Amino acid sequence: MTSTSAQTPATPSRSRRVVAISLAVIAALVVAFFTFANLYADFLWFDQLGFDSVLVTQWVARVVMFVVGFLGMAVPVWLAIQLAYRLRPVYARLSSQLDRYQEVVEPLRRLAMWGIPIFFGFFAGFAASAQWETTWLWFNGVATSTTDPEFGLDTGFYLFAMPFYSALLGFVSAVLLICLLVTAVVSYLYGSVRVGQRELRISKSARIQLAVIAGLYLLVQAASLWLDRYKTLVEPGDRITGPGYTGVNAIIPGQTILAIVAVIVAILFFVTAVIGRWRYPLIATALLVVSAIVVGVGYPWVVNTFQVQPNRFALEEEFYQRNVDMTHAAYGVDGLDKQDFTAVTDAEAGQLREDADTTAQVRIMDPAIISPNVRQLEQYRGYYQFADPLDVDRYDIDGVSQDTVVSVRELDLDELGAAADWQNSATVYTHGYGIVAAKGNDRTGEGDPVFLERGIPAAGFLSEQENFQPRVYFGEYSPAYSIVGAPEGSAPAELDYPQGEDGASETKTTFEGDGGPSLGNVFNRLIYALKFQAEQILFSDYVNEESQILYDRDPRERVQKVAPYLTLDNDPYPSVVDGRIVWIVDGYTLSANYPYSSTVSLTSAISDSSNPAPRFALDDINYIRNSVKATVDAYDGSVTLYAWDEEDPLLQAWQKVYPTTVEPISEMSAELISHVRYPTDLFKVQRTVLGVYHVDDARSFYQSDNRWQTPNDPQVETALQPPYYLTMQMPGQDAPSYSMFTSFIPSSSGGNARNVLMGYLAVDSNAGSEAGVKSDDYGKLRMLVIDSDTTVPGPGQVQNTFDSEPSVSSFVNILQQGQSEVLNGNLLTLPVGGGLLYVQPVYVQSSGGTKLPKLQKVLVAFGDQVAFEDTLNEALDVIFGGDSGADAGDTDVTPTPGATPSPTPTPGATPTPEPTDPGVPAADYEEALADAQEAMLDRDEALKSGDLTAFAEADERLTQAVERLIELGAGE
Repeated sequence: MTSTSAQTPATPSRSRRVVAISLAVIAALVVAFFTFANLYADFLWFDQLGFDSVLVTQWVARVVMFVVGFLGMAVPVWLAIQLAYRLRPVYARLSSQLDRYQEVVEPLRRLAMWGIPIFFGFFAGFAASAQWETTWLWFNGVATSTTDPEFGLDTGFYLFAMPFYSALLGFVSAVLLICLLVTAVVSYLYGSVRVGQRELRISKSARIQLAVIAGLYLLVQAASLWLDRYKTLVEPGDRITGPGYTGVNAIIPGQTILAIVAVIVAILFFVTAVIGRWRYPLIATALLVVSAIVVGVGYPWVVNTFQVQPNRFALEEEFYQRNVDMTHAAYGVDGLDKQDFTAVTDAEAGQLREDADTTAQVRIMDPAIISPNVRQLEQYRGYYQFADPLDVDRYDIDGVSQDTVVSVRELDLDELGAAADWQNSATVYTHGYGIVAAKGNDRTGEGDPVFLERGIPAAGFLSEQENFQPRVYFGEYSPAYSIVGAPEGSAPAELDYPQGEDGASETKTTFEGDGGPSLGNVFNRLIYALKFQAEQILFSDYVNEESQILYDRDPRERVQKVAPYLTLDNDPYPSVVDGRIVWIVDGYTLSANYPYSSTVSLTSAISDSSNPAPRFALDDINYIRNSVKATVDAYDGSVTLYAWDEEDPLLQAWQKVYPTTVEPISEMSAELISHVRYPTDLFKVQRTVLGVYHVDDARSFYQSDNRWQTPNDPQVETALQPPYYLTMQMPGQDAPSYSMFTSFIPSSSGGNARNVLMGYLAVDSNAGSEAGVKSDDYGKLRMLVIDSDTTVPGPGQVQNTFDSEPSVSSFVNILQQGQSEVLNGNLLTLPVGGGLLYVQPVYVQSSGGTKLPKLQKVLVAFGDQVAFEDTLNEALDVIFGGDSGADAGDTDVTPTPGATPSPTPTPGATPTPEPTDPGVPAADYEEALADAQEAMLDRDEALKSGDLTAFAEADERLTQAVERLIELGAGE
């Protein structure tokens, strides 16, 4: 006999197992190292700025909340599973189906009993860590000394406590529901709960566990219903935010009743856990559902339908007044100074004499138009660029405040082309150079800006300051990262500016500040080589022991990272403060939980022709404060936060979360104070609110017969007109002040609003010039309510009048024939001369490739009078009887002969021309105009008939006529 041995079963190869484990360990280490590298790079960045406590606070808070959330979910779920399993019946009679279930589940039981709690725990931990700010604000919340008008609670409860309690109750509800679910599943699998033959049997242990969990869940729902009473004060209703008559007399009492009923039902579940009778809590639960329908829905409907709607104002007046008062307080418009204004529409000589200081500062340089002009005049090299639009600021020059249009000269590495290799992009082209400032109220004879600061090297009143630093390493268009710094005595590698001494083509420099994390050791180089995916950082000889890496250089980005609780204004602006170029950034604290305050969408409120599509993490708000002014040094990137509104409760709470990160206002220098301004976005939100809430009493609000809206920009019909900064004197002010203004026209839901002025709003934007002290008038809102008996045209109507003026249309026609195009500047509205004066600069630029807009004309309207002249001063004199009584900023401007074309008659119109040069015979001038008009008519006729030969002949005659007009001094 022969026998065969059994085949040896296959066993996993030891080497394969080792390889697999090794690869898994290596992969885990790589992932861990990349995670560490990212966190360590963040720490180096924050530490260099001196805000490492911000990052550490966030890390600690997230870890603590993750642990709390993980344990808060995992431990109760684990206990529920353990109790349900350990208290299972030992000799339970199971069905064959349950036997099969147990056969499948039992091998995985131990894994499931630990894995399920861990699985839910991780999800809960991540959810809880996302709520760390809500928790920390609750823990550090402050009292506001303002109470709500319904419950008499401090508004701090709504700002800090209510969001936390809501999140906590939601978390606990989720925990209890999951515990109830796993208890039911385990009890069913192991026989504690049996279903069959139309009968439900529950063991005593399972009954106690399920009843207790259900009772706890109902107690949490009772607390949630009780909290919902307070939530009604921040929920938008039919006409107002907050409860009206129905809410106070039906909804809130109904929620109170339901909360009490829920507590009673919970008690019945606890009783069931003891006595074992399910009938009572189940009946009570059904009654709770019915009560929720009757008390929560039915009764409020009855009250609203049969009491409120027939007598709305009589019953709702008190609540409308609450909404008006609390909305005013929440948006900071409760100090609004309103004046009835009867606008004068007749113009007389000398009428502007009392407003001479205002007219002297009317800005005719439009920052949204002249950026190409500044670029052509001040760019010097293709790798420089300027912001578009430019920014607006003011400087004290020889004791007089001068409104200016400003911008810094920043890098544009995209223009390097083939030269944009790593060395040039990271180590040579590292910074911009200088700031450009031009008068806002003046122009040259050619129509260009009058510069007060310009050039490379910098020249002007700003660069004359002691220790002036023109270099711009941190700006809105800075490169993603630059590597700067070198040992003392080494040759500079950074391009400073394209001009040098003794005929050299460039000047080099070395960064000497403390602007970024050090690259002085190999480990840091490795970290940043990984972060920016650039191996050159690790191997380049241009990286040395003194090197720093500058990144995250946009001013808004830097402020946002060190103050993540702020929402930032969309328009940071550069100023020269104490010899340094600094970016000034406004920061807001927001909330959607201010009682009885109406909600505003930030996106729709702030969107206009200058800022078409902003985005915000928190869009629907009902509370806003400009709590922080931040500065970012353009040379070394240092960030300083100043507590501008020290009474803001949200800022006070965040200062407790991030202590020592915000400086008091007393630390602000006099020069910095003189350059801060009222923020644009806050003013836009306030004007949106005041469109409805410019009224003070409930009756006016209820009738809604005087609602206003911001007019559309005359140049962009689908977007709102932005507010503008001007130095002007409002009625009731003792002297002109740097201000921001906007206007209002009647509101229309159908889009067919009358374009007449109903209101004019200005805010004092001058913070003063005393170190650490804010001017008393700063932020003062002043509103002129236009007398309805006097019709004052709105911006759209005035623009239409300008465009249809024969002299204007003729001017446009002749320029279009000369390959030019006309750009209308910002339409400004000024309360001067007892009325409202409109001023609009008119620019001309080539329609070809090179854009160089030049200010050529100024349009002015007052009442039904319109003037169209070369300078603002001339236009004012024309409007006001030959002598306005005041001088504009362009008084001394003599336009270059031939720079401004005179009007050409439109086809069919009767021309009444006058040559601009007294030496040109009128007959010659009229003959040239007639030839141009005839050629235009012939060309149009040929185009209609399709005769291309005749069209070409007429076009040639028109060109010759235009050239003849240019020779006679009529245009360019």
